[in-house]
Amino acid sequence: MNRTLLFASALTLVLTTAAQQSREQFSIATLNVDGMPQKILFFNVNADGPGSAGSVRIGQYLSERQYDMVFTQEDFNYHDELTVLLEDDYQIDTWTGDVGVEGHQIDFLHPQNHRFECDGLGAFVKNDITVGSVSRTFWKTYFGKFSHALDEMVTKGFRRYELTLTSGHQLVVYNMHMDASDRNDVYDGTDQKDRQARRGEWIQLRDDIMERLDERPVIVVGDLNSFYSRDSIQADFIEAINATGKAKASDVWVELEHKGLYPELRPITTGIVREGYEIDGESFDKIIYINPTNGRQLKAVAYKRDTEDYMHDGKPLGDHYPVSAVFEWVGSGKESGTGILSISQPDANGNSGELFDLNGRRIKTASGKGLYIERNEKGTFKHLVK
Repeated sequence: MNRTLLFASALTLVLTTAAQQSREQFSIATLNVDGMPQKILFFNVNADGPGSAGSVRIGQYLSERQYDMVFTQEDFNYHDELTVLLEDDYQIDTWTGDVGVEGHQIDFLHPQNHRFECDGLGAFVKNDITVGSVSRTFWKTYFGKFSHALDEMVTKGFRRYELTLTSGHQLVVYNMHMDASDRNDVYDGTDQKDRQARRGEWIQLRDDIMERLDERPVIVVGDLNSFYSRDSIQADFIEAINATGKAKASDVWVELEHKGLYPELRPITTGIVREGYEIDGESFDKIIYINPTNGRQLKAVAYKRDTEDYMHDGKPLGDHYPVSAVFEWVGSGKESGTGILSISQPDANGNSGELFDLNGRRIKTASGKGLYIERNEKGTFKHLVK
């Protein structure tokens, strides 16, 4: 190879590597793990669910996929089985408990007053991602105590995560489980109150996002129990956010799989698939992202609903299929966020503890450029390193 060709090859390699680095991609997945108990006392609750052994296989599936972050729903009675193979690679969010009789005080004379204080939500975040603030919010609207999917039996809601990736970029993720409808109620057209409850939840979610919106992009994931063709998501959430001029909301499935067109809102009485609920290719389980107008921007580059590999003995591991997306960072918007300029406390030798630069990246020393804030027993001190 002559010198010209050698130089051209080297230049191509350098440019390709630089382009790959500049993309700074990350993956995210959402999955309803179908963790309701198979039985409560003598009653079949989720007899065809994955149970204990199936939950271990779900954890194995997630361990093999190695998504950067996974957000789960219905993680109730098989939490230990689900997480056992994920503990080494991931930070695991707080589990809020199971559903059943054992270990719970239940007034059997007034069961209508009982509510399990658990939301079934969970998160698995790779160890090299910094998890900042995590908050939990209950839905203000819900429907169904002993019917309509029993939504009032648990404390459904959403969780909000502030994350800093190894690149230093920050984002906010919302994970949730919205009000459900029984299949027969959908077919019979008697799910109006379920749809009203979901509409209230979409509006509550939208308002929470916009009230806390800053320069960080937001990703919304979860079992939303919603279809664009059946629920007014486009008007109440997507278009309402876009109309503010402060941010742009996009659904990854719509953008990458449906030619950018949202399904029309219309009456739906047929077409729900038993395993991994969907209508015309649209899933209950969604990934929506929101780019602030004056902040860092995300671009969705891949989407997948895994109907092929999420199987065991020819059957799906649970009643929902995993939905995943790959994002990359674009643009040069600034990020501020909260809690990123801090040192926890000095160690035994008087050295500063955890140190973060202006982009929220954890560093070991103050040799990096930036403004640092040290907080210790003597007070708060600012350091400018040029």
